[in-house]
Amino acid sequence: MSKERAIATSRFARFAKLGSLAGKVAGNMLVSGAKGALNGQAWDNKSLLLQPKNIEQLAKQLAHLRGAAMKLGQLLSMDAGDLLSPELAELLAMLRADADPMPHKQLVSVLKAQWGDNWLDTLAHIELKPFAAASIGQVHQAITEQGDKLAIKVQYPGIAKSVVSDVDNVMALLTLSRLLPKEIDLTELVEEAKQQLLNEADYELEAQHLKRYSEYLADHPRFKVPTVYPQFSSKRILAMEYVAAEPIEQLNQLSQEQRNQIASDFIALFFLELFEFQLVQTDPNFANFQYQSSTERIVLFDFGATREITCALSQSYRHLLGAAQVQDRDGMFEAAHQIGYFQDQVIDSYKNNVIDIFMLACEPLRHLGKYDFANSDLARRMKEAGLAMSGNSQQWHTPPVDALFIHRKLAGLYLIAAKLEAQIDVNSLFSVYSTRANLS
Repeated sequence: MSKERAIATSRFARFAKLGSLAGKVAGNMLVSGAKGALNGQAWDNKSLLLQPKNIEQLAKQLAHLRGAAMKLGQLLSMDAGDLLSPELAELLAMLRADADPMPHKQLVSVLKAQWGDNWLDTLAHIELKPFAAASIGQVHQAITEQGDKLAIKVQYPGIAKSVVSDVDNVMALLTLSRLLPKEIDLTELVEEAKQQLLNEADYELEAQHLKRYSEYLADHPRFKVPTVYPQFSSKRILAMEYVAAEPIEQLNQLSQEQRNQIASDFIALFFLELFEFQLVQTDPNFANFQYQSSTERIVLFDFGATREITCALSQSYRHLLGAAQVQDRDGMFEAAHQIGYFQDQVIDSYKNNVIDIFMLACEPLRHLGKYDFANSDLARRMKEAGLAMSGNSQQWHTPPVDALFIHRKLAGLYLIAAKLEAQIDVNSLFSVYSTRANLS
């Protein structure tokens, strides 16, 4: 577990930390620039700004501010990763690491605020040391008076009240540091980061998502959704059933057939979410999924990043994937336009490149029989295609936000399938939906 560190709760304190960071960065630039001048090197603001110790300082301070920096890191890295500088890519990778837990004193203050001064009487026992810590909260084990074992997610103080100002401050810092390409308009993405953080900070909303998934998956024995305990939950605390399971990345000891089934279940669930539930948990972080070997069930955790999908968008994705399945480029173009990819005045080469990348991403969908994710170079080819498109600033356009989250989920599932070295008949999994849509 990371070292405990108190979390700044007021807007002034949080902004002051960014001011302190700016001073440290400027000092590093001055010292390094002076050393370079003595050696006859010209002063270069960008190279001085992007030196490793400044990147490290930036990462440490942004992670200390918790949610805003980490959420922006997640969104930027999933969307524009191939367009960003190596320095910013390194920074975002550091931000995706677990956050430092808050000290016991600060934790107790949060529990008192949510459960009252007699918070110790709420449960038979609660572990003050968290067993998980992430961007906006940390999770503790607890036991009820009846002996039920719970996972208590406690939100870091100040997150919900400072979302908008935190995101604006972080974006200003990244812009001033020249870590963001000028050519990319991230306005919509930044606003989405704010709304997404506000949603994730609303644990009552997440509890609703948990309950909905429990209902949707009631007849699907391959999945387990933890039960919510509303009597212990609030807007800042989410009390759930504690479910013991194994991390996804530790399942390589299972048989090939078992790993194939697990990865297949993930893809099948994605199609259910997109086409039937019209509700998608969009964060494919490995930590959000675990597996119970004893029951052969996938356990689904963390529904903070869950998004409603409109019927029209769901139908457009059925058309897009169905057209890709039979290599119908005209059909794919029509579906991409409906999704919102070509709303701007973009050049034809950009449109064709987008369709090419879609076609690549749907390669497992077209493959007859089991697609071997472990031995596929699909990820490399998709990255190369993205890099090639990013080489022309005329082709830098921000895709629709909903589409970014959907693509993020699918790309994450591909990574899970590759991690499990799975072989999946994706064609058959999707054919049920393509037949319904009459896309043959």
